[in-house]
Amino acid sequence: MKKTTRIQTENSQRVLDAALEVFAAHGFRGATVDQIASTAGMSKANILYYFRRKQDMYVAVLTKTIEDWLTPLKTLNPAGDPHEELWRYAQAKLQMSRDAPDASKLFANEVISGAPMIGAYLQNDLRPLVVHKCTIIQRWIDRGLLAPIDPLHLLFFIWSTTQHYADFMPQIDALYDHSEDKLFSDAESTLKQLLITGLQPPAR
Repeated sequence: MKKTTRIQTENSQRVLDAALEVFAAHGFRGATVDQIASTAGMSKANILYYFRRKQDMYVAVLTKTIEDWLTPLKTLNPAGDPHEELWRYAQAKLQMSRDAPDASKLFANEVISGAPMIGAYLQNDLRPLVVHKCTIIQRWIDRGLLAPIDPLHLLFFIWSTTQHYADFMPQIDALYDHSEDKLFSDAESTLKQLLITGLQPPAR
């Protein structure tokens, strides 16, 4: 198998960055390879050298989004302090919503549509990792280090609260009157208080 060159790696990422922008603006059906090529500043033929079909680009963008989100979850340390580990994960997810809102919105639209392109990835890659991390959280609960809650629903809570700041920004803009820095600072402090307080184990 031929080794990928630095130029090929850079061009491939350039295509994915352009594809994300176009898919986020127009959706899968509305986006075209010509639009992606124009946004990337590359020829259509060059685009198709790296990705054979529009669908391949779409799946690659979504897969990268999930993998980026899962990186901080993968590093959840069973030997660490449960509150610190879970807060670090939630904080990282909130920052991703600020840094890459288009990726979050694209993923949300795919899932709302029934995940036709990435359903297999969710089952075969996401599910085993989440099951494993839920097992770690449950062990913390069994040791009396966390409140007795459902680990999976805890992850759902973290996902929904953090991704809200990417997926529903027009609604937030209509309701929030301060700067983006203050918005995310307030969001971070609120989420931290809810998590840390809500995860405190019952007094013995």
